[in-house]
Parts: sequence; structure tokens; C-alpha cells
Amino acid sequence: MFGCCVAGRLLQTNLQQVDETHALFEIPAAEKVNHVCVFLLGTVPFPDGFGATVHFFWPGKGSQILGMLSNDKPSAIFRLRSTFSSTSAPPSGISTPSAFTSATPSSAPGQVTAILGLALEPLEAIAAQLASLPQAQTQNAMNITPTSTPTSSLTSIAKPADPSVLAEKIARHLFNYIAGFVPAGTNVGPESTVSMGVIARWYESFIGKVRAGGVGFLERIE
Repeated sequence: MFGCCVAGRLLQTNLQQVDETHALFEIPAAEKVNHVCVFLLGTVPFPDGFGATVHFFWPGKGSQILGMLSNDKPSAIFRLRSTFSSTSAPPSGISTPSAFTSATPSSAPGQVTAILGLALEPLEAIAAQLASLPQAQTQNAMNITPTSTPTSSLTSIAKPADPSVLAEKIARHLFNYIAGFVPAGTNVGPESTVSMGVIARWYESFIGKVRAGGVGFLERIE
């Protein structure tokens, strides 16, 4: 179902099934790894409403949550951070499943074999986990690469954009998306409800558009 590839190495499909909701790859010589690509092979999709969180566990150091995969986001490239969280009490409150931390990979002398783990979870739970991460980790988890403004262009900025205008456009985009799931003939009001799955799908779609072409599409919202 899954494959992974470390830059400069052969594709790995040697997935080890731990249980019904957890699987892992062993990453040898992890000290040489900076980026890793994880993807669905296209043979078996996720069940409706489900995706997978991606974890990286370094024996003796700790762990980090890299991000997620879903049917709408079947592949991702993650940058490994140099800092690791304690597996017993991570600052984010997100613990790495014991299915990964209890694994005992074999390592060659002088090298470390790390664990790349995938945990099958509901999309609502995944969205909640990623939302609780610090901003820098969230950008990495959602594959958003922060860009810096060249110093030479700073002088041309007369006034920063009003953040309330952008916030209003994002809220209107979310409202229009959710309204499409309200049954025909039903008025959208304070008592209207939608599932968290709809919010999660909107979030994935929204981030994908921002990553692909910025926020210009928000200008087309009436």
C-alpha cells in the first residue's frame, strides 16, 4: 500500500505490517538522511474518512511527527528536523505510537537504523494533531516551504496588507465550501451542522491551492 524513498537511494517497498492500523519502514544509515518521500502505491486506497499520520523515530533520541497522507494527498516529501521530542512526554502532546518505539531494528556498526512509521487514523483526528503542532512543524507537516522576502524588495512595501481582509476571505471560502454540503432546499443558519470530515477535506484542498499558487484564488470569491 505504501512506498518510501530517501534521496539518493533505491525505492523501498519493504513495508512491515505491525498490526491492523500500524506499519513501518526501517531506514538504515539514518544519520545521512535529510529528506524522505512517502506515498501510496495506488493499489489500495484509504477507507473513506481515513488517512495516515507519518512518524519518524530515532532510537535513543526520540521522535517527530512528519505529517500525513490521504486519498487526496497520496504523496509527500518531508524534511527531517534536527530536534526530537521525548516519546514519553512530547511538547506537542502528540506521542509516537508504541508500535514504532518498541520496534528493534538491526543496525550496522557505526550506523543508526531509524523507523518511519505510518498510523491509520480518522481524518478528523489527524487534523487535530497537526493543528496542535508549533507553526514551523505544521509547515513541514503540510509540506509548506516558508519563503523569505528579498531585502531589496522590502523598500517597495509601503504598507503591510490588512490581515483582517485575508481572514475574511478565508472564512468566506470555508463558508462557500461547507454550504455545498447542505441539502438542497435547506437554509444555512446558526443551527446548521457539518461533519469534521468536511472541514478536514476543505483544509487539505485549501492548503494544496495555497502551496500550488498562493492566495490569489481568494480574489475570485464573490
